[in-house]
Amino acid sequence: MSVSEDRTVQPSATAPVPASGIADPAPLGLAGFAATTFLLSAANAGWMTKATTLAFLGYAFAYGGLAQFLAGMWEFRNRNVFGAAAFGSYGAFWMGLGLWVLLVVNPALAAAKTPIAAAAAGLALTHDKGWILLAFAIFNTYMLILSTQINLAVFLVFLTLELTEIILLIGNFANNSGTIKFGGYVGLVTAVVAWYTSAALVSRGMGGKLKFPVGGALIS
Repeated sequence: MSVSEDRTVQPSATAPVPASGIADPAPLGLAGFAATTFLLSAANAGWMTKATTLAFLGYAFAYGGLAQFLAGMWEFRNRNVFGAAAFGSYGAFWMGLGLWVLLVVNPALAAAKTPIAAAAAGLALTHDKGWILLAFAIFNTYMLILSTQINLAVFLVFLTLELTEIILLIGNFANNSGTIKFGGYVGLVTAVVAWYTSAALVSRGMGGKLKFPVGGALIS
């Protein structure tokens, strides 16, 4: 998210920003985000009919969580406030979601000893998830607006993510499985867009002849 066509951080209006001396961390952050989003969205879309549906959980800590959070910290080193806020926040989102599953979801379901108690716990947990998604949809809204100044590929990542979060928060607050399933499919599109953007930034960072297009900024 920090990369322009020549892989440099845009300088401030008052002073030039020196080269950071490190590789662009954005491809790593996007790849971690894409993979974990894909796993969770596949579960939401109903694709994991023969799986536990919790394949995302370990990667919420390791890849979408820790790796993406580290990418955000390296963006601080690059003096890229947008990338630092985006990767730092969504890395923390995935780690927080993983902790929520371990510390809240699993104990709540284990404590529900009757079908009625299990149904009540399930409803409360979907509302929990709705509130989490609402909080990050608010954050994502201003990041979406500001991403119009970067490039089209990054903008599309935030646009598809915004749609995913809105659809899923509606589905969770309404406890509507059909809406959640639809949100899962939109989340799969989000993952594909993020993977493409990661690949495009890798191609630019390699310095070879093969470079995937990312499009220009919508507002420049």
